Amino acid sequence: MKAEWIPGRVMRLQSGFYSVETGQGTFVCQVRGRVKRRRDRTDFIAIGDRVQVSLLPDGSGVIEQVEERRSALVRLDPRPGGDYRQILVANADQMGLVFACAHPTPHLRMLDRFLVICEKQSIPAFIVANKVDLVGMQAAREWFGRYEAVGYPVLYTSAAQGLGIDALHSRLQGRLTGLAGPSGVGKSSLLNAVQPELGLAVSEVSQFTQKGQHTTVVREMFALNGGGYVVDLPGLRSLALWDTQPEELDGYFPELRELVADCQYNDCTHQNESGCAVRRAVEDGAVHPERYISYLRMRFGDAEVPEEESEA
Repeated sequence: MKAEWIPGRVMRLQSGFYSVETGQGTFVCQVRGRVKRRRDRTDFIAIGDRVQVSLLPDGSGVIEQVEERRSALVRLDPRPGGDYRQILVANADQMGLVFACAHPTPHLRMLDRFLVICEKQSIPAFIVANKVDLVGMQAAREWFGRYEAVGYPVLYTSAAQGLGIDALHSRLQGRLTGLAGPSGVGKSSLLNAVQPELGLAVSEVSQFTQKGQHTTVVREMFALNGGGYVVDLPGLRSLALWDTQPEELDGYFPELRELVADCQYNDCTHQNESGCAVRRAVEDGAVHPERYISYLRMRFGDAEVPEEESEA
């Protein structure tokens, strides 16, 4: 009976079993068949989903219903032959994009792509510029200041020195946050600095997933002391702009979308047309040239943008 259902949130996914946090505790659940039948080339349950659960006498549970998602970070499954849409995290309040200032060198083309994906899926994003101690604050701001200029919050951090940890902790509190970024940028170290057991737990899950990647998929959301959740999403680096039309791309660059109406032509591509407000803004210094080149590369491909105009 529906009266016996209790609300919960999916915290962990492993081999067809789901750990669901409820007001009565956390229960390992399987999924009712009718829920599985409702998927349409996409995950029927994802980390962060709100669900209704019925409890069984043995202490396990059954997911009876998945509530409508408020938001979903989606990627096209990278495996051959699929137009399957994988839900990386559901109902996220924000995405934290973590990049190192050095070791590895920040790949800002990748960051620009992440930001476009977040804009398209209406998930607020903030940037974590980690390992500031390796380059100094001035150099870090030279790399990441372009994003502050267009309205993205940037946190400058160093797990080694404890820099920016309080600000990061404050940003995570009370929210469901997906954390993404290339390997080696120091996400686990940052999470350890915020809450020691958290980074260790994320690291353990990552190692387990790598060892069992051909047979077992583990995804997990971790609770923060004092409220909030974090989902580690290393797979985000393989996201592609699979459902984005070329003509809509400028709308996902905050500094470009307000300029489009001032272009001379309604179908302006901002590449070589006369009367282009975007190109004029780049020439005037109102739009960072590297952000403009990122736009061109996403819209037209690398071959259409001269290599000497591009950063690493």
